[in-house]
Order: sequence, then structure tokens, then C-alpha cells
Amino acid sequence: MSTAQPKQVDSTTPLQRFRLFLETIKFEHSIFALPFAIAAAFMVSDGWPDWSSFGWIVLAMVSMRTFGMAANRQIDAEIDARNPRTASRPTATGVVSRFQLSAYMMVAGGAFVIATFQLDSMAWPLAPIPLAVMIGYPYLKRFTWLAHFGMGSVYLIVPPAVAVAMTGTLPAWSIILGFAGMLWVAGFDVLYATADRDVDIEQRLHSIPQRFGIATAVNTTRVLHLSAAVLLFVAGAVFGVGAIYYVGAAAATALLAYENSLVSANDLSRLNMAFFTMNGVIAVVFGALAAADAVVF
Repeated sequence: MSTAQPKQVDSTTPLQRFRLFLETIKFEHSIFALPFAIAAAFMVSDGWPDWSSFGWIVLAMVSMRTFGMAANRQIDAEIDARNPRTASRPTATGVVSRFQLSAYMMVAGGAFVIATFQLDSMAWPLAPIPLAVMIGYPYLKRFTWLAHFGMGSVYLIVPPAVAVAMTGTLPAWSIILGFAGMLWVAGFDVLYATADRDVDIEQRLHSIPQRFGIATAVNTTRVLHLSAAVLLFVAGAVFGVGAIYYVGAAAATALLAYENSLVSANDLSRLNMAFFTMNGVIAVVFGALAAADAVVF
């Protein structure tokens, strides 16, 4: 007599799978990148930006991040399935299939390209670059502990890309602001990677915590965040900002200091608060005050 169990039927609807996808890629964390794009849009406009261009910039940012996170989940599905922290992700279990991930990537990538082509023509031939970076950086942890800077490079692109997309120019301050964003993001990626150190060792994946240990990783994040804070002030000085921008940079610096105080090599219990909550607050505070400065001054 056969003991085979009846095959379970997946009753998840397409809408439910899409919601699971958005939850898996932490769609709400688009807020991390948007303030740098918004600040750059207001600064390059030296006040209120053209709202049509601004809307396309926002769409380009959100769709680019969605494309990148979908690519990340697609590329790392097998790695995530072997990691206890991520094994329950719908993209790791197959509830959201590889085909569906590919479809979401295509839609998001298409939206990014459409948005780019509504902006300055100088941006058109450059559109493949951020998409290529998004696809490339998940592979870096297979080869080098510098992978954190691959993720940071995505944010390095943001302010210069906004400047090119809105004006066809590449001002020095936008590049400096981009490097500030890169160091900020690389710093918190190093910190977050401490949660996966043991798994990375087992899977032969590369990261600063895996290569150098937790204490070095925590100190590396502090150095990167201090450097990012300095570059915020340098970008402001090169642009010639007003007092409100500097208040925003000072607030971001203080909040980064507080974020780093939440964790230590001996206590990572507040890692999620440091990563998720504080980085969202920092991004919003700096972005809002930088934009306000451009309007007032």
C-alpha cells in the first residue's frame, strides 16, 4: 500500500506573492536612498526642483532599488536558503519563484529606463551603469571582503546621477556627496554582516566580520561613518550651502554616533535597531534639512 503523501497545492495568490516580494526586499527601505536623491535634486535646482523631473527622479530611484533587491534575492536564493536568518524568506523557500523574481526585475528595470529617458539626454547612455552595479554587487561576497563597498557604490552613484539627469552636468559637490553616501551605506553593511559571520565562514563567503572578526568590523563601521560625516560637511562647503544644511549634517553626525553606540563587539543585541531604525531616521533628517536649505538659501 502506497504511503506517498498528497502533493500540497500552493494557494498563494499572485497579489499575495507580490506583497511577499515587497516585504522580502524591504521596499519601505527605499527611504535609505531617497533622501540623498531628494537632497541632490533640490541642491542642483538651487531651490524647488521642476516637479515633473523630480517625479521621474523618485520613480527612477525606487525602481532602481527594487530591481537591485530583486536581483540580490535572485542571485542569493541558494545562499539565503542555507542561512537560518534568511531561510524563511519567500524567495529562499520558493514561495516567490525565480520566474516571478525575474518578472519583477524586468518590470522594475523597465520603469527605471522609462524614467531615465524622461530626463536629460546626457543620462540616457549611462542608464545601464546602475543596473549593472545592482546585478554585480551580490557576487562580490563570493570573492572579496570588500563586498560592502560594492553595495556602497550603488549609493555613490545617486547624487551624481541626479545632477546629470536634471542638468546634464556633473558638479564636484555631487561626487563628494555620493562618496559620503557610499561610506555611510558600506559602514552599516559591515555592521549588519556581523549577524552572519558564522554562516559566512561555513559557506566560504567574504566580509569584513568574516575576515577580521567582530571587533574590527565594529571599529571599521565607526571609521567609515566618521568619514561619511566629514564628507557631508565638505560637500556642503564646496556647494556653498547655508546654515540649515550644516544643521542637517551635524544632526546626521550625532545620529551616526548614537547608532554606533548601540552596538559593540560584546553586545550586538540592538543590531536591528541600529541598522533599520536609525538609518531611516538619519536619511530622513539629513535629506529634509538639505532640501530645506536649498529652498531657503
